[in-house]
Amino acid sequence: MRENILEIISNYNNDKTRLMDILHDIHSIAGYVDQESIELLHQKLRISEAQVNEVISFYHFYNCKPLAKVNIYLNNSITAKMHGREGVLNAFRNECAVEEGGISEDGEFGLFTTSCIGMNDQEPAAIINGSIFTRLTPYRVRELVKDLRNGKDIKELIYEGDGGGRNALPEINSMVCNNIRRRGALLTQDYLPFEITKKLLPVSTPEDIISIVEASKLRGRGGAGFPTGLKWKFGRKAEGVHHVVICNADEGEPGTFKDRILLTEFPELVFEGMIIAGYSIGADIGLLYLRYEYKYLLNFLKGLLDDMRSKNLLGKNISGIADFNFDIRIQLGAGAYVCGEESALIESLEGKRGEPRDKPPFPVERGYLNYPTVVNNVETLASIPKILKNGSDWFLNLGSNDSAGTKILSVSGDCNFPGIYEVEWGTTIKDVLDMCGAYDVQAIQVGGPSGALIGEKDFNRALSYTDLPTGGSMIVFGNKRNILKNVVMNLMEFFIEESCGSCSTCRNMPMVMKKKLEKILGGRGVESDIDDLLSWSEVLKVSRCGLGQTASNPITTSIKNFRHLYENLVQKDIVFDTGFDLEESVKDSCAAVGRQPILHNL
Repeated sequence: MRENILEIISNYNNDKTRLMDILHDIHSIAGYVDQESIELLHQKLRISEAQVNEVISFYHFYNCKPLAKVNIYLNNSITAKMHGREGVLNAFRNECAVEEGGISEDGEFGLFTTSCIGMNDQEPAAIINGSIFTRLTPYRVRELVKDLRNGKDIKELIYEGDGGGRNALPEINSMVCNNIRRRGALLTQDYLPFEITKKLLPVSTPEDIISIVEASKLRGRGGAGFPTGLKWKFGRKAEGVHHVVICNADEGEPGTFKDRILLTEFPELVFEGMIIAGYSIGADIGLLYLRYEYKYLLNFLKGLLDDMRSKNLLGKNISGIADFNFDIRIQLGAGAYVCGEESALIESLEGKRGEPRDKPPFPVERGYLNYPTVVNNVETLASIPKILKNGSDWFLNLGSNDSAGTKILSVSGDCNFPGIYEVEWGTTIKDVLDMCGAYDVQAIQVGGPSGALIGEKDFNRALSYTDLPTGGSMIVFGNKRNILKNVVMNLMEFFIEESCGSCSTCRNMPMVMKKKLEKILGGRGVESDIDDLLSWSEVLKVSRCGLGQTASNPITTSIKNFRHLYENLVQKDIVFDTGFDLEESVKDSCAAVGRQPILHNL
């Protein structure tokens, strides 16, 4: 094993910034990173063992202890729970003889919880030895485990053949379904791959391209909405030996799966968007950060890049353009929601924990390896070739006055037709509900946990940057759902789990707020507790990144739009209640000595 580890390290030229890749390769042959490997990484990469350990411990899919022969990561997103996760979990427990978070005594099965894996339209879902299994049921679990015990390979057990489209390709071989329900300007099949790179770039200056992007008023589709052309202009002006373009494909927001579709069916759009961005800002380094949960797409995407190199679409003097030397590398993540924040993503790309950086400086000034860096998300980059092909006026005629173009929505939850819907900005929530067949709706989570939980009074609002902005996630909740107990609590637990812990505010306040919510749900809350939750949420706004700044949103937006649910639970006749139950607290000690508490005399 020692020789294997040394060879892996050598393959990356003993480069400590490639630690993520090295750890992935070690896992592929050993299943985990043992102490000997950590010592070798310390010696060869010239980083401390503590630095190696802190990276391993930070990411969900790295391990420093042996795992089982078959490792099951069962998604615990709110949509999974809505569609039968508990029954699936119990089936795995029974069939594998293992408890959640543990490994069976025979070492055959490991059963672990993981956050949203981008399969909200086909829940419950799990990652089993790297393969995605969707629409799990207790029956399917029993059949799956039986086949695994009989020695079948996991690849043989992908049921339903394939998920359609490119999912059927041997390089992907996935049962994941695309579920594209509505196509717009971006998802239509009218794109000739790399036409812009071959024909327009050779006769255009970088400034020409940036001007068209600026004129289109394209804004970032990841949620922040920063003008793309302006970001590129800043990136081009910044001084540096190298310039970098990063595609952020780390969509970890529960309820979001649009990037999965773009990377499966339209990756050429994304890659060409990166090439155009590279030409525009003078970049020579391109990086696509792919979330670990989409690892099943990795070989397919790498194959496309190899084909592009063979056609002079990557590499030196692309399309005959002198000195336009640009290439793209895919970096696989390892399971950390916070890496969706651009500076945390850059830290991860450099082989470190994905902890957000202080700003300024911003990435366009000093980003990856301190080079000027432009970070755009998948949907933003995929929009670029269409804009350059059809013109900025074409794009401006789509959408509304303040929000140009279309938006790809990931719709899931209590609806008849979950999936992908491409709509123009300005579309109302009610229109989306009608499209997806959602009836008797109580609430919608717009923009994932970091967005807003809205009710019926807001269903006529329009999706736009000035009214109801969204990164793309919409989760529908029917009237049978317990909004506070099931939805809000689940979303708060997600933020608690995914905090990097760097800021004391984000590390502590979500847990404090969750405890207060538990007090209210337990019937011991008072009216001032509701106001406390709103007041405490302000503390989180000083956190370093968007995760911490929005971690209270599940509670604050539910109070704003569903305050009556809180008021129905709190006590009206008292001003103060700690939530402390004296009788409950002494129950165990009394039982141990065989006595009954007489609390009325205390």
